[in-house]
Amino acid sequence: MSVNLLARIPFFTNLPESELDRLMQEMDVVNLNSGDILFHEGDPGEHLYVVVEGDLEILLAPDTDNELILNMVHAGEYIGEMSLLQPGGLRTASARAQGNVALLSLNRDQFKNLLERNPRLSTAMVGVLSQRLDNTNAATFRDLTEKNRQLQKAFDELKAAQEQLIEKERLERELKVAADIQMSILPDVLPVHDRFDFGGRILPARQVGGDFYDVFPLGDNKIGVLIGDVADKGVPSAIFMARAHALIIAEADSVSSPGVVLRKANKHITRLEKSTQFVTALYGVLDTETGEFSYARAGHEPPLLMHEHGDVHRLPHKPGMALGLWENIALDEYSLFLPKGSLLVMFTDGMTDCRNPKGEPFGLERVRLTMAELWNTSAQSSCDQLFDKLMVYQSGSKQDDDVTLVAVHAK
Repeated sequence: MSVNLLARIPFFTNLPESELDRLMQEMDVVNLNSGDILFHEGDPGEHLYVVVEGDLEILLAPDTDNELILNMVHAGEYIGEMSLLQPGGLRTASARAQGNVALLSLNRDQFKNLLERNPRLSTAMVGVLSQRLDNTNAATFRDLTEKNRQLQKAFDELKAAQEQLIEKERLERELKVAADIQMSILPDVLPVHDRFDFGGRILPARQVGGDFYDVFPLGDNKIGVLIGDVADKGVPSAIFMARAHALIIAEADSVSSPGVVLRKANKHITRLEKSTQFVTALYGVLDTETGEFSYARAGHEPPLLMHEHGDVHRLPHKPGMALGLWENIALDEYSLFLPKGSLLVMFTDGMTDCRNPKGEPFGLERVRLTMAELWNTSAQSSCDQLFDKLMVYQSGSKQDDDVTLVAVHAK
């Protein structure tokens, strides 16, 4: 059986049986217990080994966290033949017994004696080395081809990622410009009056949003108050928001009736707009002499009124239609006098729909309860406290919609 094992080694294939018998007698026997190391990576290579029984693991970094098994050598197979031909060569991997292992060992001196007795063995050596060189060249070519493919793929992916990054940075710059333009549409300073004060607060869900508000003087002791909410979010909504805001403000300069202003703006929007976008809006006119606030509501949230003693109620309302969907719309129009000490709050549905980490909406009742605590508070401070209360409730959870507040306080 041992002779047959030796005959499988390419160096010895053409040796006569008598020489194989003699070689077997000259070879040393090595026995390993399971887990024993036959040689380590970096050890000098001085022996060829033939596995008679058991299995050898060929591995890197044995018994470490980086251990990597490269191959298994089974009974009838051999390792280390190149060590006979390369004086001073070092082992490129380690060998460890898996279970009990028996091996035959041939050192370089024994191999040299064998060559002297069998000079024709050198021809077999040349053939083995040539075959190994061919195999190495082929393997190297395959490895280089695969590495080139992987490098090209990595380069293409890196180039695509770089292009995406450049595009992302460009879009972010454009969004920043769009956000700045959008915020410039909103009022920097609200009107100042000895009988009334005003407040506003806005927080887009994205870099740009669809909510808007405005408070502006109209002349003849009148002040316009506007709040709106474009359906959806993002850049398209921001563009639609700018158009709707401009049209409403333009009509408000020449028309005193809130209902007429919204109807005229709606005709412009439906004539110009080719998409399915729409906007809810509430536009009102405050007479600072009489304290009357007349408003028209186009599908927007009804406002809340707090009287001077702290009771809060929702103003009477009926259905109204948003701007931008139909040329002829029905509006909810209403008028009231703001008593001294009262607070009128208008808001978008992002306020009531905002959710906490449990998914529970802030809701109208929490808005009412928070307002009830704002007795004798300025309009801007009321907006700030309502907003802060909402942020505490949200507690870092995702914001799904823009949030906007506008308030009028009768001193």
